Amino acid sequence: MSQPWRVELHSHTLWSKDCIVAFETILNLCERRGVDKIAITDHNTAEGALRMQRMAPDRIIVGEEIMTTQGELLAFFVQETIPASLTPQETIRELRAQGAVISVSHPFDRLRKGAWEEADLRAIVEHVDAIEVFNSRCLFAEDNARAAAFAQSLRLRGTAGSDAHSRPEYGRGLTLLAPFSTPAEFISALDSADYVRRYSPAWVHANSTTAKWSRKLGLRPRLWKGG
Repeated sequence: MSQPWRVELHSHTLWSKDCIVAFETILNLCERRGVDKIAITDHNTAEGALRMQRMAPDRIIVGEEIMTTQGELLAFFVQETIPASLTPQETIRELRAQGAVISVSHPFDRLRKGAWEEADLRAIVEHVDAIEVFNSRCLFAEDNARAAAFAQSLRLRGTAGSDAHSRPEYGRGLTLLAPFSTPAEFISALDSADYVRRYSPAWVHANSTTAKWSRKLGLRPRLWKGG
């Protein structure tokens, strides 16, 4: 039996407004940290992920983290950007039309703008493929535990990811999966997933704030070139 892949299923690049990490840096970090596959899930755009996949087609899963009117969804095997601010139902329909796989970002993180009310989440769970049961950026372990318990109670698949926005974070939260190449194989692999659960220190959230201010002040515009 082959060794499971170490898969990062929640990460950002300089195409997210709160991240300034370049594509080449992320690929180098994956190589050094033994990350076999990485889903690039920038906020409300798949454009960076599509560009990055052309650089490393064997390592990159094109994804997107999409803000709906009720919370954030994670999508994998995306073909084109789904815009923000649609209802969850509209977003799911758009993703299904692309053949994407759908998870739910940090559903119960009490500090996140993109967290979910449980009633809203229950209204869509039969239409998604998984729930994010571990997110390295959650400051309260109880919020991850609640997500894991929720998924288990409804027999939902789980995904884990670092939600990386800065260099120290990539690969801290991983999903261990049997090798896959298609969305269907990916979903099947999630049925027997295991996880690497490592929290990022609280100070990494300051890196996101710094990235936002860097953009506002125009300090890092060159990072947009060569992507």
